[in-house]
Amino acid sequence: MSASVSAPVRTPAAAPASASTPASTGSVPAPTAKDFASDQEVRWCPGCGDYAILKTIQQLMPELGVPRERVVFISGIGCAARFPYYMDTYGMHTIHGRAPAFATGVKLANPELDVWLVTGDGDGLSIGGNHLLHLLRRNVDVKVLLFNNEAYGLTKGQYSPTSREGTRTPSTPEGSVDHPVSPLAFALGAGARFIGRGIDTVRPRLAGVVRRAHAHRGASFIEIFQNCPVYNDGAFAGFTARDRAAAAQIEVRDGEPLRFGRNGEMGLRLDPRRLRLEVVEPGRDGVADEEVCVHDETNRVLAQLLIAMEPPDFPVATGVIHCAPAPEYVEAVAAQRERVRAERGGAGDLDALLRSGHTWRV
Repeated sequence: MSASVSAPVRTPAAAPASASTPASTGSVPAPTAKDFASDQEVRWCPGCGDYAILKTIQQLMPELGVPRERVVFISGIGCAARFPYYMDTYGMHTIHGRAPAFATGVKLANPELDVWLVTGDGDGLSIGGNHLLHLLRRNVDVKVLLFNNEAYGLTKGQYSPTSREGTRTPSTPEGSVDHPVSPLAFALGAGARFIGRGIDTVRPRLAGVVRRAHAHRGASFIEIFQNCPVYNDGAFAGFTARDRAAAAQIEVRDGEPLRFGRNGEMGLRLDPRRLRLEVVEPGRDGVADEEVCVHDETNRVLAQLLIAMEPPDFPVATGVIHCAPAPEYVEAVAAQRERVRAERGGAGDLDALLRSGHTWRV
């Protein structure tokens, strides 16, 4: 895990012509998912949740309407970090935890690029936590996909920052005593203006969250629960198993009541005395439908309450949990640059700047 493992920028095999570019054979065909799949053999363990996430993104990309030559996927180190190799776009496989810094630089250098960051719970929240924090607080227009499998899969299953207390791994044979990081609580605390959550195998819902994240102007952060069948199989089965999902998950939608269950029979109500959510069953025990909370994705306090929900007492919240747009970092930098140029009557003289002030001759 050193700088030597990083790969240079990879150029797509053949960048397609944009819709506005005439083709020699007539109209340009619309891109498909296959156009975004590279010729590289996908090499993850059989049954890995990364396969489902990759397929979701490849199928979604044509819908977003961004030409491949304007798309960049950037990753750090870990199982998830192989992602750029499998997308036939530009890509950078960088160094452990530093992908947010690379992504920020790429976006600043060319704001027209569509920049995506793929990371894992170890890469993004351990050595990369500091870098990720600053990308989020600055509100850089980058789409962050954090694959959370609660383990270091690439290095043989050691516990990670998101591993639960008591988790037994090669590095915690007696069980972890660490309190885990909540990726979404971290992102919200860092000032992220878009926070969402999805599940690797629930592809339609995941695609919906990613589609919203792409439309958001500024940093967007998505936690994706991803199963590791080798080192942490079934870690999320308590709420992802088919016979439990309806009662253990709630998909939140802006402006709609927070209801869940096979037939929407359960709901979430705010207890005003203790300022916390509680699970209720409208129509029983004197609970009226009007008492069920309505999701407001601009409400930061509600987002905190939804993020904190965990089984068995609460369902796990998925979907767009918080979205409150704010000025974007790269645009602010560009505006400042133009203002300074206007005040000084043009671009500055870099050579004069370097030779100004105190200098020494050796």
